[in-house]
Amino acid sequence: MNTQPIIPLEDFFRHSERTGFQLSPDGKHLAYLAPWNDRLNLYVRRLDQSDEEAIRLTSETARSLAGYLWADNERLVFAKDTGGDENYQLFGVRLDGEDLRAYTPFPGVRASIIDDLEEQPDFMLVGLNKRNPEVFDPYRLNLQTGELTLLAENPGNYQGWMTDHDGKLRAAVAIVDGVNTQLIYRDTEEEPFRAVLTTNFKDVVSFMEFTPDNREVYAATNLGRDKTVLVRMNPATCEELELLYENDRYDIASISYSRRRKQLVSVYCTGHKDPVRHYFSEEERALRQRIEAHFPGKRVGIADTDKAETHYLLYVGSDRTRGAYWFYDAERDEATLLADLAPWLEEKDMCPMLPVTYSTRDGLTLEAYLTLPQGFTTETARSLPVVVNPHGGPWARDTWGFSSEVQFLANRGYAVFQMNFRGSTGYGRAFLEASYKQWGLRMQDDISDGVAWLIDQGIADPRRIAIYGGSYGGYATLAGLAFTPGLYACGIDYVGVSNLFTFMQTIPPYWRPMLEMMYEQVGHPEHDREQLAATSPALHAERIRVPLFIAQGANDPRVNKAESDQMVEALRQRGVEVEYMVKDNEGHGFHNQENRFDFYRAMERFLAKHLRPDVAAE
Repeated sequence: MNTQPIIPLEDFFRHSERTGFQLSPDGKHLAYLAPWNDRLNLYVRRLDQSDEEAIRLTSETARSLAGYLWADNERLVFAKDTGGDENYQLFGVRLDGEDLRAYTPFPGVRASIIDDLEEQPDFMLVGLNKRNPEVFDPYRLNLQTGELTLLAENPGNYQGWMTDHDGKLRAAVAIVDGVNTQLIYRDTEEEPFRAVLTTNFKDVVSFMEFTPDNREVYAATNLGRDKTVLVRMNPATCEELELLYENDRYDIASISYSRRRKQLVSVYCTGHKDPVRHYFSEEERALRQRIEAHFPGKRVGIADTDKAETHYLLYVGSDRTRGAYWFYDAERDEATLLADLAPWLEEKDMCPMLPVTYSTRDGLTLEAYLTLPQGFTTETARSLPVVVNPHGGPWARDTWGFSSEVQFLANRGYAVFQMNFRGSTGYGRAFLEASYKQWGLRMQDDISDGVAWLIDQGIADPRRIAIYGGSYGGYATLAGLAFTPGLYACGIDYVGVSNLFTFMQTIPPYWRPMLEMMYEQVGHPEHDREQLAATSPALHAERIRVPLFIAQGANDPRVNKAESDQMVEALRQRGVEVEYMVKDNEGHGFHNQENRFDFYRAMERFLAKHLRPDVAAE
């Protein structure tokens, strides 16, 4: 039975008191985000000061900051959008709160940071789609004057830029013919860019970091392989010079490079539960061992370091705590707590996230996560109400760790099931490509097979299973209700796709150069018209017979509000119960705290009405 105390909904979804800590390059100041008027704003203090002495640098009331970074020891740069439109603008402010200025005050233009130019404190490289909304040009931003200098004009198909350790613009990634990826390179900024390798988008060759001498690169590649591996590569020819690391189960996910030591120190893969790390530096291995000795049984990540790499910010967490930030002095081997991200949530009241596997009908083994209400184990859990929660993307993945909404649902008496269906990233080329043109088909079968596994295990009550997801997970919710009509008792669609034709007509302008690629991944609106029609839930609303709750941000640039509107209209015309929540100041997901509260309150009422977690199975 469920022995958990009922925890207030707001405790799961309220802002942390302090979060997003970063150290200044000289290690003397600490910046972080903290709520002011229910919005996350930027604060800074000296390392030897208390939080009560911190200075608030921003006064945002409409929307929380999207992020920030230290530009140098005296200035921070932060980003914000308008109502969730994802057209991020960059602003700067000195650490004393003075000289607040807008660096990219261009309506409808999205800014991104290409390189913070750590060795050039007065400058930063940024990308802007100011000249052409479909592509981003690189600019050198003078942080003192605000002057923007165009460094290169995007010919119309460059999707990303890369600098070397000196901040020189040396490489780019382009899309050609809509479906091929081209690596562009030059030895110096005085030379023109030239194409050095063209591959199909299914092939991965990604420059991750230049070698210390700026002559070669560390690259991720799956050329001639299933898994993505780490190699040392000649960027002028893309010749592989040395295989540095490969894993037989997972793609590499990231690398760590020490700027101080000028050394590649480690490579990382996302495992089923524990991360997979390989070290190239014994110094780095010893450092991590010293750090982890302070936190037995916890997951420890290095969130930031000063330029000297003597002071570190650590994130320490698990599946049953939102985590905490710690300050670590490497010279003294001392760790000091900075902030618990949710001290009001006690670890003993949270539920373990259990890594599990199951088989699909065509023989794949999928990694998944099962969270049971407190008091249950996989041996004792029988006929529970279940919320099936497929992830968004879909070319993303679920990972082991703390999730506020998973813990909230478990606290309310539901088992929560998350699965890495085919197409989830990190499992190799074949697993990824098995998802192409399989929306609503084999990808959906993977979710259905997970539900069947839960029922076969006796964990799920077949009459009390809901499906809930956001973005692609919202599509999977609608597809689950329409194409497996007897499987679910109800569904919750959060900013999800409902019509594959209209979805691809309303994508953001900067996705348009990749539209042909999307056609290969999802389906072509003409060549695959019958399939897209058959797998668009909005065109089969008559098949949905169970209650549905839909939530949508009015300013969503990725999944247009029309995706939800047409689904709601089609269902209401047929008399199907559908609850519809629209937030006018949100985009692809609800970020404002009061909107999150509204959404989860509505979810709680909806699930309680249709799954009745308080009633034991008959």
